[in-house]
Amino acid sequence: MAGGGTFHPGLEGVVALETDISFLDLNAKEIIVRGYDLVALANAKSYTEVAYFILFGHLPSPEELAAFRQELRSEASIPTEVLRLLAYLPRTAHPMDVLRTGISSLGPFDPDLDASSEEAGRRVAIRILAKVPILVANLGRVLRGDPPVVSEAGDFTQSFLATITGTSPSPDAVCAFDRLLILYSEHELPSSTFAARVISSTLADAYGALTGAVASLKGPLHGGANEAVMAMLERVTDPDVFERWLMDALARKERIMGFGHQVYRDRIDPRALLMKETLASFQTDTARCLLALCERGEAVMAREKRLYPNLDYYAAPVLRVLGVPTPLATPIIFAARTVGLLAHVLEQHANNRLFRPRVRYVGPRSLKV
Repeated sequence: MAGGGTFHPGLEGVVALETDISFLDLNAKEIIVRGYDLVALANAKSYTEVAYFILFGHLPSPEELAAFRQELRSEASIPTEVLRLLAYLPRTAHPMDVLRTGISSLGPFDPDLDASSEEAGRRVAIRILAKVPILVANLGRVLRGDPPVVSEAGDFTQSFLATITGTSPSPDAVCAFDRLLILYSEHELPSSTFAARVISSTLADAYGALTGAVASLKGPLHGGANEAVMAMLERVTDPDVFERWLMDALARKERIMGFGHQVYRDRIDPRALLMKETLASFQTDTARCLLALCERGEAVMAREKRLYPNLDYYAAPVLRVLGVPTPLATPIIFAARTVGLLAHVLEQHANNRLFRPRVRYVGPRSLKV
């Protein structure tokens, strides 16, 4: 075999690195994040607490949490020059393209951009974590050339949701959004995290690594699936009609977004179960309608294809109930995942090994000039 070694298409099944950040334990049906079950964390802690935990490796004391929140507030601003640059992009640009450009352009304004110490890396991480939600919540305004708006209401999650929707969210809405952010915060080594680690392995800066992660997450086979699920659920409001639509789509051998996962092949994503419970907790006609649609779709896909929901399938309707515009679905996922990506960048820099796999060459040989 040209190139040597064993060929693993898509690197499936290959263990590429050691980490103490997270692990998908399929036997225990848990997503382990630094020793805790992620779903249990989502039921017991706030996103800010979990973000601190993922970055620093221990749950914060009240004093540490207060200081962390203050740091995030103090760094929650975007340089005027970055806003001017983004305003030159076409107004038809996809929000993820705007976000990718925004994160990349933030880098040169960071005084610690090329610093190599662990402490400088953590300062960079806090700056990025604080700024990404501001960018995400204001992508539409930025494209129009309007100044960003930042809600001062409450904690990180409440402020983020209030800025997105332009309303004062209820405690139940904040709780649901908090759960959603936590469930997306870290998930071992999906494409976007792997992209960030590969870039980081060259000792590139965190802004470059996250720029690559945005590009990866935009794809409909990754984070873009959430947006695709939202679009799918907009097509119908009746479960019977939805079932017929699904059956027709399956007959055409179309891919149904929100189902199946490279890791959770024969079971439902454990995060999806909590999002399903969250959707069911909303006592509104919209929520009940979406739940009925999703449950019918879940039954059809299990019966016809033995495929089960991933997180996107039930997170999408929760975002709809919360009043989040469909184009912001994937950027919000990136905002939630930012802390996990940053933890991986810091870990890669701390114990680095350059990624350099080989290929299986299948082209011609011995051609003569």
